[in-house]
Amino acid sequence: MGFAGRLRVRHALAMPLLIPAMGLFAVITASPARADFRVCNATQNLVGVGIGYRAKAGWITEGWWHIEGSSCKTLIEGPLSSRFYYLYAEDAERGGRWDGPINMCVAEKEFKIAGVTDCVARGFQRAGFQEYDTGEQASWMVQLTDEPATDGAAAAPGTNSQ
Repeated sequence: MGFAGRLRVRHALAMPLLIPAMGLFAVITASPARADFRVCNATQNLVGVGIGYRAKAGWITEGWWHIEGSSCKTLIEGPLSSRFYYLYAEDAERGGRWDGPINMCVAEKEFKIAGVTDCVARGFQRAGFQEYDTGEQASWMVQLTDEPATDGAAAAPGTNSQ
C-alpha cells in the first residue's frame, strides 16, 4: 500500500458489535435495509475516492467522491451487480493514498472512464486500485483508516478484507 495506513473492509453482516444496535434502530425507524457500496473515511482529513467495476459494456472507473473526515458516502446505490470492485483513494490534505496492484484510469477532475488500457495515451492518468471480492453480497463497506498497517493487508479482526 502506498499510504502509511490501512484499508479496512467490512460487510454489514460482519460487524457483530453493530448488528444489535442496527437491528433495534431498524425496528424503531421501520426503514428497509439498504444495499450499496459505501466508503467510510475514519481519518480526520478530506479524502478523494475512485471506484472501478466491470459493467455490461466493459470496464468503468468513476471518481472523485469527496469524503470528509469521520463520514461515509455511498458510491454505488442499490444491490451490487458485480462480485469484484476496485478502489483507489487519496488523502487531499496529506497527499497519502490507499492503492493496490490493479491499474485503472483516473482523471484530475470528476470522471467516468470506459476502459482501463492506454490511460496515458487517452489523456488520463494511471492509478493502482485495490480489488475487493464482495462474494456477490448485495452491499459492502470499505473503511479508510490512517492506522499503521502491520502486514500489508489491513483489517480488524472479524471483518472481511483484502
